Amino acid sequence: MDIDDMLAPDGIIPRLKAEDKKHALQALAAKAESATGAPAQEIYAALLQRERLSSTGLGRGVAIPHVKLPPVNAITCLFARLERAVPFDSHDGEPVDLLFFLLAPEHAGGDHLKALARISRLVRDPATIESLRSAESVDELRLVLTKPLASHAA
Repeated sequence: MDIDDMLAPDGIIPRLKAEDKKHALQALAAKAESATGAPAQEIYAALLQRERLSSTGLGRGVAIPHVKLPPVNAITCLFARLERAVPFDSHDGEPVDLLFFLLAPEHAGGDHLKALARISRLVRDPATIESLRSAESVDELRLVLTKPLASHAA
């Protein structure tokens, strides 16, 4: 599953202003509403509930908040680079400045996991994380997000 297939039109936010984790999630929910038609309040409530289970902050300044909702018809990805990193209860204790938001239909079990795995593989590469932080435009960010992953097969 390629990120390009999931990335919402206008789904890249190069400079998101957020005071804290909740503000960042609210902004993502509002953007996701315009991309999916699902109500922003419902998306935000689902995000908060998901974060209560365990933080989606992976470490190294990256988080992948993700939820499944009945009104969503297709897996949708948004990417936001925060203007200022915010505390996110990440596993390494570091604040987050790179957010991948994944919204999936309630019935998208396997595809939802494949999408999470694809994003996880992308951010495993330190050079990719640095490229996401240094990109100067939406077009540059899109190139980094959609670049093919190097195969590690023997």
